[in-house]
Amino acid sequence: MLLVFCTADDSPFYAEPYSTYFKIGFSLFLVFFSYLNMYWLVPQYLLKNHFTPYLFGILIFIILSIITISIFGDFLRDYYSASNQVIKFVPKAIPSTIIGLVFIAASTAIKLFQRWIEDSKKISELVKTGMQSELEQLKTQINPHFLFNMLNNANVLIQKDPEKASQVLMTLSDLLRYQLYDSAQSNVLLTSDIRFLSDFLNLEKIRRDHFDYMVSKEGAISGIQIPPFLFITFVENAIKHSLDMEGPSFVNIYFEVSRARLNFVCINSIPKNPSPKNEVGGLGLINVNRRLDLLFKDKYVLSTEISNELYTVKLAIDL
Repeated sequence: MLLVFCTADDSPFYAEPYSTYFKIGFSLFLVFFSYLNMYWLVPQYLLKNHFTPYLFGILIFIILSIITISIFGDFLRDYYSASNQVIKFVPKAIPSTIIGLVFIAASTAIKLFQRWIEDSKKISELVKTGMQSELEQLKTQINPHFLFNMLNNANVLIQKDPEKASQVLMTLSDLLRYQLYDSAQSNVLLTSDIRFLSDFLNLEKIRRDHFDYMVSKEGAISGIQIPPFLFITFVENAIKHSLDMEGPSFVNIYFEVSRARLNFVCINSIPKNPSPKNEVGGLGLINVNRRLDLLFKDKYVLSTEISNELYTVKLAIDL
């Protein structure tokens, strides 16, 4: 209001208090139309892409501005200026109109900025909701796949070695407890996930001859939280593709927490004569890559390499 008052064109120079009256009147009119533009013209027409009615409203404002200045000029023209001479009022429509358009543009920009903030918040909420929905969907794709493999392993062992089958079912009970309770949370303790992977590898060792594994931990891993089932796909894949009917096989996994970064390494042996169908990949790895993108964006590095009959997966995550 003060800015409008100071920029109001009161030419010719009227004697006080008429100069002030002129500025107050012009300022009130300008402020009124600015609010009218912000809360009616812009929402009703501009934001709905009705450009012609909006421009027509601005044109009406220009006409009303000229008429208003003329009325004030006619009303004040008989009053004396500071020099005690009667000055005939000559409206300066162009400068006054320009001032008016500046404030109209400013009010339009403010309203558009407010609308942009509201739309940004809505988009952010929709993206967040969509990400959570997709993460839950990916998680449900992983869990049934894992459960199917475990039950299939137990079924095979029941026929061959009932004692081992009993151990498998007990381990499977622990795994299902983790799956049903711990993994229901958005994050789990890294130590719990490592214990889950150890049980999983132990289960495979019971089921399979000439198979060995190692789980190594280094650094301050206590208290670190991660999304559930983040590493199981890599371990599953390593077990599957280390299968060797002619010799020993192994899977080694390493966890290290150093300098606010979690490093995970999974190494598995590659059979000398791999099956033609024994190819690295599948739905599980596609899912885990998608989960990593959704959860960590550019805060992770995933790489794989094959050398000396070893397949290595390295995953580094910024905590």
